Amino acid sequence: MTGIGGQGIQLVAKLLAQAAIREEKQVMMFGLFMGTIRGGSSESTVVIADREIVTPPIVPSAWAVLAMHPEGLPAIGRKAERGGVLVFNSTLVHAPPAWDGVSHIPVPATEMAKAMGQPMGASMIALGALAAATGLVAVASLHAALGEVLPPHRRKLIDTNTACIARGAERVAPAGRVPAWAEETPSSR
Repeated sequence: MTGIGGQGIQLVAKLLAQAAIREEKQVMMFGLFMGTIRGGSSESTVVIADREIVTPPIVPSAWAVLAMHPEGLPAIGRKAERGGVLVFNSTLVHAPPAWDGVSHIPVPATEMAKAMGQPMGASMIALGALAAATGLVAVASLHAALGEVLPPHRRKLIDTNTACIARGAERVAPAGRVPAWAEETPSSR
């Protein structure tokens, strides 16, 4: 996940990680951000696995990228995995990179958040779209994990954030989905 300070990158990464934990997946999260509170680069890597993660992984590639701002995209481009997905805030990312074999899902998250009267909810909208597009975690798991990741002074915003996540999920058309997990068949168990 990439963006700039103040966009909620670290919060949505933590929410994605907590939702995956609720679904009994293995999770590791690494957050990187500049010393400035707002405006500096902010990036977070969330590793989600359906098997035990034995050691902190070196992350040479990324199957899914959530981009709220264009600043961090050039560096992530080297990691973009063929067959993966880029969910991007098309309000701010006007010219997404043409990564070979990566599906693009534009979400005007900032515009949608402003239209909802929730300008700080753009990253939640984008995360809802990522969850709906990939099935990495269920949208319901994101909703359920909100109370666990929001600090006490922000818990009054659970309903607002739930609405933003739902709005982002609604934005993704069924034809635009890129499943994160292989369909389980009786023979693959």
